[in-house]
Amino acid sequence: MHSKAHDVSAPSLLETLRTGTGLLHVALEKRLPFFSEHLDTDWYRRLLQAYYGFYQPMEAALYGSGLIPDGYDAASRTKTPTLVNDLYALGLNEHTLRVLPRCTQLPDLDTPAACLGTLYVLEGATLGGQVLRREMALRLAIDADNGGAFLDIYGVETGRRWKDFLDYLARVPLDATARERAVIAARSTFSGFEQWLDSQEVLL
Repeated sequence: MHSKAHDVSAPSLLETLRTGTGLLHVALEKRLPFFSEHLDTDWYRRLLQAYYGFYQPMEAALYGSGLIPDGYDAASRTKTPTLVNDLYALGLNEHTLRVLPRCTQLPDLDTPAACLGTLYVLEGATLGGQVLRREMALRLAIDADNGGAFLDIYGVETGRRWKDFLDYLARVPLDATARERAVIAARSTFSGFEQWLDSQEVLL
């Protein structure tokens, strides 16, 4: 916490995360194929399969760590079940889902701060979902009922849920060292996600 007068100017955790991940975020967005004229249903399905291959082990590691600070509602923010439902809607079954490749190069979630850094990336990824879902509806006729629910997972609640998450971040007391650990984990999540998607050949 910033209780001492000389520490008033220290950046908040949110500011530190934004600054530390901004370039990685922009670089990844440029390579995502959602707005590519070449995107078709097969590419979209492979893209969601790759997302599942990252989110499933990532969320399992996060929620299994026991290190997420109190106040985070994991039950309502877990993304994997929605991805599973989308993949079933796109033609996968229990067997094909079970044998999908999974990412093994995950960030080190060994501190509460590291968990917060990764959660920042996963929650931030929900922003802009309405634009993506509209685009997929126009381009591929994919909506929430036939494979596009994950794209706009919070729907009209997106803005409120993001604000609630930022309020949660602001309530967690972290010193400068812990904030740096959060940034390292966030950067590792961004870069690991891009490398994983690249390895699955679904990026531009």
